[in-house]
Amino acid sequence: MSDLSAALAKPKLNLALIFTVLLIGALAFVQVYSVQSILPVLMQEFHASAATVGSTVGATILAVALMSPFLGMISDAFGRKMFIVGSIIFISIPTLALSFVHSISWLWWLRFVQGLAVPGITVVLLAYIGEEFSGNPRIRLMSFFVSGTVLGGFLGRFLMGYLTEFIGWRHAFMIMGIISLLGGILVWRNLPASKQFEAKPQVSTALKTLWHHLHNRYVLAACALGFCVLFSLVGCFTYINLYLDQPPYNLSSSQLANIFAVYLIGMIITPLSARLIIKFGTNLTVLMAMSLSIFGVLLTLLHPLWMIVLALAVMSSGIFITQSSTITYISANVTEGRSLASGLYYMCYYAGGFTGSLLCGHAFESGGWFMTAVTLISAQLLAMLIGGVLMRKKAKHN
Repeated sequence: MSDLSAALAKPKLNLALIFTVLLIGALAFVQVYSVQSILPVLMQEFHASAATVGSTVGATILAVALMSPFLGMISDAFGRKMFIVGSIIFISIPTLALSFVHSISWLWWLRFVQGLAVPGITVVLLAYIGEEFSGNPRIRLMSFFVSGTVLGGFLGRFLMGYLTEFIGWRHAFMIMGIISLLGGILVWRNLPASKQFEAKPQVSTALKTLWHHLHNRYVLAACALGFCVLFSLVGCFTYINLYLDQPPYNLSSSQLANIFAVYLIGMIITPLSARLIIKFGTNLTVLMAMSLSIFGVLLTLLHPLWMIVLALAVMSSGIFITQSSTITYISANVTEGRSLASGLYYMCYYAGGFTGSLLCGHAFESGGWFMTAVTLISAQLLAMLIGGVLMRKKAKHN
């Protein structure tokens, strides 16, 4: 009878909930990568090098990496919904402040502050879904969350590119800040409150859970794979913009924003990844997805612009499938301290993104896009090794 009551207490998996989870994913990432489409403009504005301006993408990612495990612990103690809503609204503050910066260093630090709140959305929502749902409904919601992050990643770059073209980058940041503010209010009104959450406020409990996670091969494998995944995505989409800004392409901010329309393919691919995971399991799905991604990077070495756009679509599709597989893998293999486990994953995931922005920046400055592609493929081959070896033994429900 208690099992029946618990089942009845779970939120219904309806279109409203799916839309809300999709929206949360979009709001989590709409600011994170938004500057990528205007990096050439910022280089000219602040007279900065490629690596320096590229580091403003890494600044947000670094903050996310540093905060992910801590917000996971805090959320495990105090709750889910208030962290998700509060974090979305908080992001609007530094975003609005970016309209007034006059140096690359202030731009870097405000971008860093933006990233401090992102784990309060991503880490906590993954824990929320893991607690409130199970089985295929959980997999479906996870995939829609990733689809939302794809949509947010696209919209951030797309809106910043076009807004910068028509009203300037300062006013563009103002509008982006308002979007986060209004989005937070909408999520507050529509996200159901937690019903399965059990508070664990003791620090000793959190440390004990952390100790177990650090000895859990499933958590460690997911963290290592996450590092490689965002390394590839950030490194590719940060410096492909600077490559396409150069001759013979000479693309404008709005044209670079159009390139990110390939992200929309991820909104179709990612929900379908749930079917792949159910049919083939995480291990084989990761191997297939990363092979696809490597093929995409190789295609970017061809010169026609339409081929590069196609290559980015192929590359990012493999990455999105891998990301969806990895967070589903964590959810299936962790039964306690889910928020902390998600926090550890995102710490490594975003550490990979920061490292990708750094190493690919130096690769781009030393050898152009070719050396950047070599760096990306190296990380993706490592990801295949992790997927093929560390994730080979699947858990009971994976």
